Order: sequence, then structure tokens, then C-alpha cells
Amino acid sequence: MLSLPLAANSMAAPAAPSVVAAPAVTAAPAVALAPHRAVYDLKLLRSRGKRALEQVRGRILYDFSGSSCEGYALQFRQVSELDSGEGKVALSDLRATTWEDGAAKSFRFNSQNFVDRKPVDGVDGRAERDDGKVDVKLDKPAPKSFAVAKELVFPTEHMRTIIEAARAGKSLVEVKVFDGSDGGEKIYETLTVIGAEIAPDDRKPTDAAAGKQELATLKRWPVTISYFDSAKKTDGEQTPVYAISFELYENGISRDLKLDYGDFVVGGEMSQLEVKDAPACK
Repeated sequence: MLSLPLAANSMAAPAAPSVVAAPAVTAAPAVALAPHRAVYDLKLLRSRGKRALEQVRGRILYDFSGSSCEGYALQFRQVSELDSGEGKVALSDLRATTWEDGAAKSFRFNSQNFVDRKPVDGVDGRAERDDGKVDVKLDKPAPKSFAVAKELVFPTEHMRTIIEAARAGKSLVEVKVFDGSDGGEKIYETLTVIGAEIAPDDRKPTDAAAGKQELATLKRWPVTISYFDSAKKTDGEQTPVYAISFELYENGISRDLKLDYGDFVVGGEMSQLEVKDAPACK
């Protein structure tokens, strides 16, 4: 999310935090991710910098399905109306679908981006992990094949890695992530900061997660993921391209989103949640 500093009291971490690096090969996942459909209502939390906004309205649809046996499918859509004042309103519409097999050896991705209902770019491709390397083949925006760093992870594998680290009491996760975005060639260096565990009876949600029996006994953690452009490494401190913070349940469901795009920050409140039955492995 598919996108802030958390309050200091929720960022509790040991003085010498543990760092989890990406696994070279993913074994059978210990984390059971819940198929679910969630809707998040977006609003502007704050604006700063050169691209100051007066208002943001929108919605994210996140429809996740599958299992470790048959692979994981995601349908994602984010529609945002960006109001910069004086009648200047832009409509952004991002639509994406992905599929990732349970062993994180294969990843397919397709996305389209519209601005004011006009298509501005699109990506269609796949990545395959084999013999210690990852090969990417793009059909759009133009046919192209290339190899990328074998140490990277795909999005669902990334989420499992974060949850496994949180369960183990780790506070930091650093991995390279390939998600097919930005023309299908971008690799992000990511830093995930995991805050103190929230027990099931603590800080009970008041959004669509409230009262859900599927979540009633689950732990959750405040998480912030910062994404850095691996192609723009510098000797000094690097600024993330964007960051996302949220509360992450141990079954992969997220609530209380904050998307930091640098010049502005958008909040996402979960307004709808449907937890689906996980398909049985055959």
C-alpha cells in the first residue's frame, strides 16, 4: 500500500535496535495473511512546502485474496481529489492489480494512472526469482527485460517479513522492495520502524475494525515504512520518497493510515472491512 512519524510513545525501541534484513530465500510462511476487503476514506492532515494543498478528498479500495498455496492477489485503487485553492482541483486515479506466489518466486503486476480522467502512464510486467537472481520482463510501458538485485523482496513477502519481525520483538527491518511501480523499474530501499506491541484490549479501534471477531484476539503494532530511491544514494542523510504509517495486525490487516508525500500528509480512516474466509490448501 500499499503510503509518518508516529507519536513518540508508540515508537518505543531498545537503545540498540535489532535489524532484520531480507531473506535470500523465503521458506513456507509462518504468517497467515487474511483475505479481506477494506475501504479507507482519505482526508488532508497537513500541508507544507511548495505543493501546499487546501484539501484532499478520496478513497482507497484494498482487496486482498488468496493463500500461501495458491498465491496472493491484490486489487488496489486510490482515487484522490487534490484541491490547491483558487479553483485548482486535480483528480488522481491509480488502479493496480498484482499476484505473488506463496514462495515469493513469481510476481505479476499491472497498473494504470489517470489524472483528470486521462491516462498518463501504465505498467504491465512480471518478475521471476530463479537460480539466485530476479529477472523482470515488461510489456508496458515498452517491452524490456532486465535483471535486478536478488536480495529484494516483493510486497506480500515484505509484509510477512515485517510481521515476523514484530512477533520476534524486532524494531527495525531494512529490505529492498520491488513492487512494479514507477515504470516497472524502480527498486526502493525501505526502512520499517516497528513500535511497541498493542494488546488486543488496548486502544480499541473506533473505525470499521471495531467489533470484528476476526481481530478481537490479535496483536497489532504501530509501523512506519519509509521508501528511499535506491538510484539516488548520497553520502549524507537521505530523504524518503514517501512514507506510510499504520497499525498492523498480525494477520496483515492495516488500519489508521497516514500517507506522507513530503509536501503533504493524508490520513486514511478504515470505513469498511470485510474479512473473508481463507481458501484451504489442497
